[in-house]
Amino acid sequence: MTIVSGFADISLLQLLLIAAMALFASIIGGLAGYGTGALMPLVLVPLIGAEPVVPIIAISAMLTNASRALAYVRHADRRRVLIVLACAALTTALGAYGYTRLTNAGAALVIGTMLILSVPLRRMLRRRDVRIGDAGLAAGSVGYGVLVGGTSGSGVILLSLLMASGLEGAGVIATDAMISLGTGLIKISVFGLAGAVTAQVLALALLIGGMAVPGAFLARAFVERMPVQIHTAILDAAVITGGLVMISVMARQLMA
Repeated sequence: MTIVSGFADISLLQLLLIAAMALFASIIGGLAGYGTGALMPLVLVPLIGAEPVVPIIAISAMLTNASRALAYVRHADRRRVLIVLACAALTTALGAYGYTRLTNAGAALVIGTMLILSVPLRRMLRRRDVRIGDAGLAAGSVGYGVLVGGTSGSGVILLSLLMASGLEGAGVIATDAMISLGTGLIKISVFGLAGAVTAQVLALALLIGGMAVPGAFLARAFVERMPVQIHTAILDAAVITGGLVMISVMARQLMA
């Protein structure tokens, strides 16, 4: 298995489309704190199906989160990192294993539903200004583990948990990145044991992860020029639309 062979069944135009979306998602992620896991399925699912999407994003996210963790390492709250990873490790593995047992239609349903629900969930948590202690963070991490292990676009839940626990600014970014590295390693291990990490998965993950590097610098250039409300509204609309499209595709497959 070679990485180059992973591009064999994908046309140049499709690769350019994936690279462009990866760059756009990285910029959105730099502006809003999340985005890649929510936006990449919109272009990946129609091109390669739903089954390899979560493994692809899990691997590509390792590159993104490693760079963020390195850049903000001194701001990370290591105690909260340990709390979340300790409570989410098992459920992350279970969620990832459950995902490997899904059919293509089932994977599309799970991803699509998670994307749609992530928008009102984020708005609800922000509106209610929820505050939690270590016990609440631990309890929330158990449920978060299931979602992050088996879905794409669940990063907003971790951000909400960390902010509700009292973190803000660079501390949220750094702590989120370190936790995501841990859950990412668990997911990739499960996917690897289940045979879900193919040459195509590795190739596309490296392409997407590579585009995150220039995207981060572009995001920094845009951050002071675009109102937060605008890019958040764009992201919400894209996420909901993409989720509905995935579910409709799944429904057509089941009815065919």
